[in-house]
Amino acid sequence: MIPGLRERFNANFTKEKYDAYMAKLEALHPGALDFRNAETPVFVPKDFKDKMLHACEDIIDVIVDPKFLALTERGIPENVKVPNENSHTEFLVFDFGICENKNGELEPQLIEMQGFPTLYAFQAFHSELTAEYAELPDTFSPYLNGYTKETYVELLRELIVGDLNPENVILLEIFPEQQKTRIDFYCTGQLLGIKMVCLTKLIAEGDKLFYMNNGVKTPIKRIYNRVIFDDLQKQEGLGEVVDLTKPYNVEWAPHPNWFYRISKFTLPFIKNPYVPETYFLNELKQMPADLENYVLKPLFSFAGMGVVIDVKPEDIEAVKDPENWILQKKVKYADVIKTPDEPAKAEIRLFYFWKKGWARPVGVHNLARLSKGKMIGTRYNKNKEWVGGNVAFFEK
Repeated sequence: MIPGLRERFNANFTKEKYDAYMAKLEALHPGALDFRNAETPVFVPKDFKDKMLHACEDIIDVIVDPKFLALTERGIPENVKVPNENSHTEFLVFDFGICENKNGELEPQLIEMQGFPTLYAFQAFHSELTAEYAELPDTFSPYLNGYTKETYVELLRELIVGDLNPENVILLEIFPEQQKTRIDFYCTGQLLGIKMVCLTKLIAEGDKLFYMNNGVKTPIKRIYNRVIFDDLQKQEGLGEVVDLTKPYNVEWAPHPNWFYRISKFTLPFIKNPYVPETYFLNELKQMPADLENYVLKPLFSFAGMGVVIDVKPEDIEAVKDPENWILQKKVKYADVIKTPDEPAKAEIRLFYFWKKGWARPVGVHNLARLSKGKMIGTRYNKNKEWVGGNVAFFEK
């Protein structure tokens, strides 16, 4: 996106340099990096960064509105509603595609958002190693709003551990050692001193939760939640596990309900030029004549599952629960990242943290994903190079 930097990076790229960089990433926690790391970061000019940040502020205006909780109550399925919800999530992410408008200009377009964590700890290490590998000038940073690795990690610690003993805080996931994102779990433990615990290992006694910590039954006071309930419901052979919809005397960071409140469900309420027009399927009085220019998405799914890209009238007719689907205006990803063969598309995920006492969440960091397929994601980029996860560096 910044021609001079792109040309210099590509001209200096060698397979040997990339392999040495990958060896450092792999060495963070050997065997834990289970997704492709792209050969290049993304270089983002200041004006493009500012457009994304301005769009985020418009979205946040909706989220901080006192009516937001009532507006999004239907977004939480009854069978996964968890008690003791707090007043706001600690974590938000906003995914922007680097797109091309009708005038051929580059602009961000919001693809998705989540009131849920992502690779927060891994990116602290990843962006540092990538800056060294890419030989970036100090006029670029992966952090937002003046944050640095040190202040970012300290804020992450405050949000997850706070004033508690780290042994009373856990990272909760389903079979965490098997997850593709497990490198982030190990990095979280490294930075914060908390253990990752499988849902199947939780112990419930009355309204209290415990886990076995080196053979000692240890009380849990706060859960850094990484369980996606949509994923949980698809699991087979879990056996009898603790029912998280019961009221336990535990704090959540973030509370599971926020995964649903800040999600695809929120998109129809946002009005901004960098947020595609989005409608609840059951509220559309008339289907657009140009259905081919829309994407059909289920509200309750993850990792792109169930999305219909080339929508036809029969796809709409086949939907049995239109209240649980959205129709979103299609965006045109730009072939913006020059690579040795075909150009790549890119998405930038902005990280926002929301500390107790803050009126609004604040942008802090990011990750980027490169693709040469129809959608962003591993399954659409098999046997391709210069694709996968990385980080964006923003012009200051």
